[in-house]
Amino acid sequence: MAQQGRPDNPNAPQQNENDRPAQNRFWQASIGGGHYMVALDRISSISRHQYVLDGAVIVDEVTVDALGQSLARFYHITPVTDAAAGSALGNVAKRAVDRGREMVENNANRAGSSIQDMVVKKYPETTHARTIEFRVSSEAELASLYKSVQTAWENNRGRKFELK
Repeated sequence: MAQQGRPDNPNAPQQNENDRPAQNRFWQASIGGGHYMVALDRISSISRHQYVLDGAVIVDEVTVDALGQSLARFYHITPVTDAAAGSALGNVAKRAVDRGREMVENNANRAGSSIQDMVVKKYPETTHARTIEFRVSSEAELASLYKSVQTAWENNRGRKFELK
């Protein structure tokens, strides 16, 4: 009960089934078959921002910058057509995108892979040296991840964040 956020104190820690305290001084994230771990005293900045990529998708991204040789990026992708839903053209485009998503997920399930959760890159434009990338399934998962790393860094207490 003491760990649950209260309306009168928005800075109180929120209870989240994907996030839990850890006994060490590291922030850890296990996402989609990958794992990232960083010492809290090595984090130099965290950020969350959105941008449109190639006019086709909106990328909502959390970046964890650490002293050293790597940058971690966690992101969720939303087709621009989803943002335009409601208009006649947006609805037609959304149906086409939804059908494409369904086909990718069906083929991935048949092949036994989780391609729909994999990082998207377009060689050579999006090949970033020293960048570690993870893709999450929803905006809510990304918000939860950001809150986890923010809480760990601000309180200098380890946390483990996990998505299945």
